[in-house]
Amino acid sequence: MRALDKGRAFVVTRNGVPVGELIPLRQRVFVPSEAVLAAFAGDPSIARSRFLKDVDALLDPDARPRG
Repeated sequence: MRALDKGRAFVVTRNGVPVGELIPLRQRVFVPSEAVLAAFAGDPSIARSRFLKDVDALLDPDARPRG
């Protein structure tokens, strides 16, 4: 566990076969909403209808399972 605290990752094996990975959790960094809004303040606005049309063109909007 101390090695995990220091950022080290481990491969977990069962009978010599890798079955998983034990990795340290990433530290989350809180960014105040004011900082986010300031970062995007100069960006152009997004047309919602065009954005949704572009997303639908790339992704299948049908939620039914395929099989």
